[in-house]
Amino acid sequence: MTAQSLQDIEGGKTLAVRYGGAVPRYTSYPTAPHFSGLVNGDVYAEWLGTIGSGDKVSLYLHIPFCHELCWYCGCFTKIVRRYKPVAGYVESLLREIDMVVERLAGKPEATCIHFGGGSPTILDPRDWQRVMNRLRASFDIAADAEIAVEIDPRTMDESYIRALADAGVNRASIGIQEFDEDIQRRINRVQPFQVTAQVVGWLRSNGIESLNLDLMYGLPKQTVRHVEDMTARALAFKANRIALFGYAHVPWMKTHQRLIRDDELPGLEERWHQASRAAEILVENGYVRVGFDHFALPGDPIVGEAGGVGRNFQGYTADTAETLIGFGASAISSMRQGYAQNVASLPSYAHSIEAGLLPVRRGVALSDDDRLRRFVINRIMCDMQADIGRACEAHGLDAGALDTEIDTLRPMVRDGLLDITGRTVTVTEVGRPLVRNVAAAFDAYLSTGEGRHSAAV
Repeated sequence: MTAQSLQDIEGGKTLAVRYGGAVPRYTSYPTAPHFSGLVNGDVYAEWLGTIGSGDKVSLYLHIPFCHELCWYCGCFTKIVRRYKPVAGYVESLLREIDMVVERLAGKPEATCIHFGGGSPTILDPRDWQRVMNRLRASFDIAADAEIAVEIDPRTMDESYIRALADAGVNRASIGIQEFDEDIQRRINRVQPFQVTAQVVGWLRSNGIESLNLDLMYGLPKQTVRHVEDMTARALAFKANRIALFGYAHVPWMKTHQRLIRDDELPGLEERWHQASRAAEILVENGYVRVGFDHFALPGDPIVGEAGGVGRNFQGYTADTAETLIGFGASAISSMRQGYAQNVASLPSYAHSIEAGLLPVRRGVALSDDDRLRRFVINRIMCDMQADIGRACEAHGLDAGALDTEIDTLRPMVRDGLLDITGRTVTVTEVGRPLVRNVAAAFDAYLSTGEGRHSAAV
């Protein structure tokens, strides 16, 4: 990030302060706070009935269990000490797969399968194989399908890595967060560098070559020096992709985050410095920026031409399937018609499955206006550019339908964050970290409802 991005601007404020307020991450549009009970299992069943042979889908399976609670975590998960609750959940998950397949019009092709959590590697190898066998029987798995899993290195041994490879896993995502032991203790995730290094070695020796790393800034007591060291050490793993996340402190949503002291968290300007320095190091070492918080080595599928990168609930992706089917408690499905989210409560999820009911409890059906704005927001978030006029015309509207929204972005042009030529909006490199603010200009729901979001920086 250049010095320009931190200079004083109108009112004596820096860009970090002026634009660093709370905005959505836009992994969906409309965002989850605007889902409602109007979308239920019956509506979802109708939507599933429009998917058949020849259609391409992505699959997401949520495994909401961990052995230990990480205090920074914003995911839906439950701490367990025994395997029995996990085993029972697997049975429900298998049955949900069957229920969804029964409602499809045919057998679609699965181009991407992602296991998230929680800690999906809490599943024992036998259950891994059972779930994968059920998916293979239910969908046409593409020969080049990406099968990805989020891994907690602290619970791994080489025999488990081998079992993942045997199940078809070909991409692993490892959460690192930080390497500094003091900061690790402050977020309740002590994970020595050598533990991570050993797991990376096991993955590659067993044929799982594609590697994602998650790094964080904005953690308690974290400084630019910590971030420099963290990023430099992460380079040793030669990961294909690195996600650089700002810690989202949302204790009103995730009450366990109250265990992290507010007075130990970096301020907006410090967060900006941390993110900027990490990005600088990654780019200097050959990584290409993707969106606002991902980096990839040249040749990775996520590094492509404009329009070739998408964004979903797992972040940036090269998968082009229009439909994402989510399985498990709290999982969200994204479809042409809208979004459908399963109930989060584990008992309620199990009871729905036992009763033979799809466990969807909320969501949103998309209007034509939603589809237009979703398209514009996705292209801004993914390509750092959108031809708004052409998008409007492609959605059957006058080219000037979103001119009012474009006009609200003029101050960002003066601040060097954007270029606007005609109706084409282009985010500059200075503005890239604040692309969520650009996208928010096209969010018709932002000022409605009770949604609260994390900081933009």
